[in-house]
Amino acid sequence: MRIRHIAIFSAAVLAGALAGSLVGPRPAEAVARELIELQRDVTSLLQGQKDLSTQVTQDNTVMKTLIGQSGDNVNKLAATMGSLQKSVQDVQANSGARLDTMSTQVQGLSDNLEEIKSRLGKLNQQLVDVQNTVQSLDAKISGGAVPAPAAGTATPTGSAGSSNSSAVPAGAPSADTLYSNGLRDITSGKYDLARAEFQDYLKYYGETDLASNAQFYLGEIAYSQKKYEDAVAEYERVLNNYPKSFKLAPARLKKGMALIELGQKPGGIRELREVVKRYPGTDADRHARAKLNELGVAVTATR
Repeated sequence: MRIRHIAIFSAAVLAGALAGSLVGPRPAEAVARELIELQRDVTSLLQGQKDLSTQVTQDNTVMKTLIGQSGDNVNKLAATMGSLQKSVQDVQANSGARLDTMSTQVQGLSDNLEEIKSRLGKLNQQLVDVQNTVQSLDAKISGGAVPAPAAGTATPTGSAGSSNSSAVPAGAPSADTLYSNGLRDITSGKYDLARAEFQDYLKYYGETDLASNAQFYLGEIAYSQKKYEDAVAEYERVLNNYPKSFKLAPARLKKGMALIELGQKPGGIRELREVVKRYPGTDADRHARAKLNELGVAVTATR
């Protein structure tokens, strides 16, 4: 557009000069001088036109370069976004397994606390028994009688499963050692080792207070290893063999979730609803409700 204006202006100047020369006679020297000045102006205008054209060409080259660089940046950004999306998908895919592992670890810590409370209760009872024995001995000594040890009298022990110690082979770990080692190994992800330790615990100390815990953890190990059929069987043993265990609620919850993982959705939903019905207000109840909501089914069955 600017070049066009320059051309129009040049034509106008030439026209004006010619018109001036036609108006009246002028001295030849003056006319020649005006023609020279006009020619100089035209030459200057043409040079300006050429410079402008060169500048426009350079500007177009710069714009093409900038556009190319912008395209490269957009492609790099798209590649980066693709990589981020893949990372997010990988995190989402692994989140379920990580949450299961964390849940198992938290459960292990909770059971450690329960075990400590149980042992403290037993120690307290043993202290009471010792105090009663001492008082009895004091009373007999004060009366002048020397007590004789009764045949077959057992001394108090702090080991769970001592009532079954006759069945334990020589050199076998104690109940406390097996159970503690099992908890340690399951919380650190050493599932095969933990399974063997809990199986030995049930083999040698199956009548103790913590036997149902050991059985429950066999189910947790199978579930963590995605062996859902084995997990269902292990949880079922908790429900059938230990009717007074405090692991009944979590065992039924995890049984239901394992059934769902196996594709047996109706059976899994039925177990989750049983958890809500039998153990209201517990952690198992809250997890069962959350899973039912996730599945989009009613918490209670409709008739």
